[in-house]
This record gives sequence, structure tokens and C-alpha cells, in this order.
Amino acid sequence: MPKKRGYHHGNLRQALVEAALELIRAKGPTGFTLSEAAKQAGVTPAAVYRHFEGREDLIAEAARQGYEIFADVMQYAYDKGQPSALAAFEATGRAYLAFARKYPGHYISMFESGISVNRTPELAMVSTRARGVLEQAAEDLNQHIPIHKRPPASMFSAHIWAMSHGVVELFARNSPGTQSPFPPEELLESAIGIYLRGLGLIDADTK
Repeated sequence: MPKKRGYHHGNLRQALVEAALELIRAKGPTGFTLSEAAKQAGVTPAAVYRHFEGREDLIAEAARQGYEIFADVMQYAYDKGQPSALAAFEATGRAYLAFARKYPGHYISMFESGISVNRTPELAMVSTRARGVLEQAAEDLNQHIPIHKRPPASMFSAHIWAMSHGVVELFARNSPGTQSPFPPEELLESAIGIYLRGLGLIDADTK
């Protein structure tokens, strides 16, 4: 049995989350039991219920923590791109891909577990903060589009989110049968470039 953590370290709740993240990476969000998470954390299954009502609650907490990291990563990318609205916007798109690669357990908990972001107020709040960074980047860039051609910032950011998510799911997660001859970063950058050219935000001879 793994070395006991949790009570001995004074933070069983976090030990269980970390155990769940390891299992999620290895088996997916539905491929493990609470008993396995307890064993991984070095405690009895009964101890889990002192902190979580069930597996979904445990995954929801992993997702909440993931959104906290995700929001910080997105905010850092946005700030780093300043004062250029274009650079800030493109940076947030790339940050999505970087997050998915560095934090696969969190990413799966957030986007592939079937857990609603409205499951808890805390989860809803932090997911809104993460989306808000991309929407702010889109709103900044939107100001450079003639008003009669300007899409809603929420639609603008949703398009980029969808492109980023698609590249991650198809080409950055080593899914069988979905190998691309191009690196995921290049696929995403070219897709964003095509999208922005369509809006007239970058010249046709650039990117």
C-alpha cells in the first residue's frame, strides 16, 4: 500500500484529489472507484466520505482546482500579450493548449468528465473567471473591427475556445487514429490566423 498521507500530513482532502488526478490520467474519469482513490491516498474507503459524498464530488473538486489553474494561466497569457490586443488574444488560445498538456488530469476533470460547471457555486464562479479572460481578450480585439462587422465578444471567444478544444482533443492527446502531420501548436496558430483574416484583423500576407 502507498505510504499513508492525508491525516498524517493534515490534508486528507487534497491527498484524495491528487490521488484522483493520477487515476483520472491513467483510467479516465469513470475508470476508477472511490476505494481506489482511498488506496492511492493511503486511507480507508470510509475516510473518503468525510470529505466527499461520492466520486462525482471528488472529480468536481479536481475540476474546480483545474479551473483555478486554467484561469491563472489564461490571465498570465493575456497580460503577457499586452499592450497588443492581437498578441494577447492569440496568447490565450495557445495557453489553452499548454494547459491541456501540462495538466491532463485537471483538463479531463473539467471537460471530459460530464461534471457540470454549475454543480457547485465555487466551480461555477471559477469557470466563469476563466471564460472571462478569453472574452476580455476578444472584446479588446473586437474594438479594431468596424462596428457593423463586429461579432459579439462572447461568440468571438467561443469560436477560439472551440478551435483550441478541437485541436487538443484530436491532436494533442495522442488519441488513436488522429495523428496529424503538423504539430498541434501549428494547427491552432494557423486556424486562429485564418479566423482573424476572415474578420479583417490581420493582413492576408501575414501569418
